[in-house]
Formats: sequence, structure tokens, C-alpha cells
Amino acid sequence: MTHRLTLQSIKQVTHNVVHLTFDKPEGFDFTPGQATELALDQDGWRDEGRPFTFTSLPEEDTLDFVIKSYPDHDGVTARIPKLRPGDHVLIGDAWGAIEDKGDGVFIAGGAGVTPFISILRAKLAAKGTLDGNTLLFSNKTEADIILKDWFEKAEGLKTQWVVTDQKDPRYESGPIGVKMLKELVTPGRDICYVCGPDSMVEDLPKKLEAAGVPDAQIVTEDFS
Repeated sequence: MTHRLTLQSIKQVTHNVVHLTFDKPEGFDFTPGQATELALDQDGWRDEGRPFTFTSLPEEDTLDFVIKSYPDHDGVTARIPKLRPGDHVLIGDAWGAIEDKGDGVFIAGGAGVTPFISILRAKLAAKGTLDGNTLLFSNKTEADIILKDWFEKAEGLKTQWVVTDQKDPRYESGPIGVKMLKELVTPGRDICYVCGPDSMVEDLPKKLEAAGVPDAQIVTEDFS
């Protein structure tokens, strides 16, 4: 089913990421971590749907998205930052493989963190703390870290930042390896969630298994 949404607000999050808030259709539902196919309601773009994750909570009155743009490609994400309140987009029903299966370690690369925003927000709303959860987040540079302040202030959440293209003693340098995973993950206790580019989603489960995490406790979804 197709739903037509009206943009209420758009705010800059990082140099290439925006937070969009839309009206929510009556009866629309989703599970934290799920995504939808979103297209611009503009001539020539209605059939150019792309997957984006809801970052709001199901009980809230709006549908929110945190979207990274790629201006070097003349595509949907390059046009999204140019949207203004009152503009429209088209979305389908919710879908997605990542959902809350228990406390653990959330491993993200770039825009792959977006499914974890809603999941962690829901956990925080339900328990008042994110104690027992860790976010391991890899980006090219510090400037690329999405919602860094929010994650660092989230009660009980342990954060580990990794930057791959920047030398900075405050951060781990990439790539994420077995040694780092062993320091953060308790096999048999932690559910390990992985979301990011295809290469990361293919590589990290192997490293998690090498760190002692059973396959049944690894949840993945690509977000290239």
C-alpha cells in the first residue's frame, strides 16, 4: 500500500545527513528497526524508491527519518536535502530483518546506524536505561558520526567510535577486528546486530564467530 506523506520539518544533523519529520498516516505501524521504500512525489521520481529506516517510535505521531545524502550522485539522496516543509514523499508498508532480540552490541557502519536509532530509543523509553548495550560505530571521520551527542548522552549506553580515514587518539582506527570485538562482546550473552555496507555485513559475522559468538546470536541487514 502506498502512503503520501507531507514534510513537516527538515534539520541538518551532519554535513551530509538530515533529519526529516513527516505526518503519520492513520493506522500506519512498524517495529523499531524496520524500513520502508521511500520515493519523492515529483515528476520523474515517483518510481525511484529507496530503502530508509524509521527513526521515530511506533507510538509517536510522526514518521521520522535520518538520511545520508550522496551529492556526487544525481539520485534520490542528493535531492532529499533540498526538500522543504510542505513537500511530499511516497512510502510503502514497513519491512526489515533487524528488530530488538535482546540486549547486546550494535555494530554499525555509516548510515547503517539508522535502524539502531529507533531500537535504542524504544529500549530507553521502556527501561529508562540502555545498560547492557554497546554501540560500536565505524565512520570515515569524526564529522561523519551521526547523532554522536545523543548516543553519548543516552543513559547506560556504552559507545565505541571507530574512524578509518582520520588519525585521532580519541578514537579507535579501523577496520573493526576480532581483538576489538572480543573486548566488547560477551559470547552467549550479547546479541550482536550488524548493519552497514555490503562488505561490512559479509565480513563482520565471520569476525564475530571468530570472537566466539554463535551464529544464532548474530542479526544482520545490509544498508549500502
